[in-house]
Amino acid sequence: MTKSVLIEKVSERVGSLTRKQTEIVVDTVFESIKDALVKGEKIEIRGFGNFKPKSRRPRRARNPKTGEKVEVPEKRVLHFKVGKALREAMNPK
Repeated sequence: MTKSVLIEKVSERVGSLTRKQTEIVVDTVFESIKDALVKGEKIEIRGFGNFKPKSRRPRRARNPKTGEKVEVPEKRVLHFKVGKALREAMNPK
């Protein structure tokens, strides 16, 4: 699903907002989530899942082409843990 398809679905579902207003709402939600993650905050959406930034320690790796050892610096990555309701919807019994 692309962002434009999501905007279209939300606009159809709500009905009282124009497509442009719906686009502003969706952009605001995504921007708020992004800002919180950049600050290091955890995002919890009940029934969907949790987004949590984590730090990877610096490490030594190997260039597979040359075999040369290289230093990989510390970096932040995003971890997603699926919520129970979504997990059960994806894997019905």
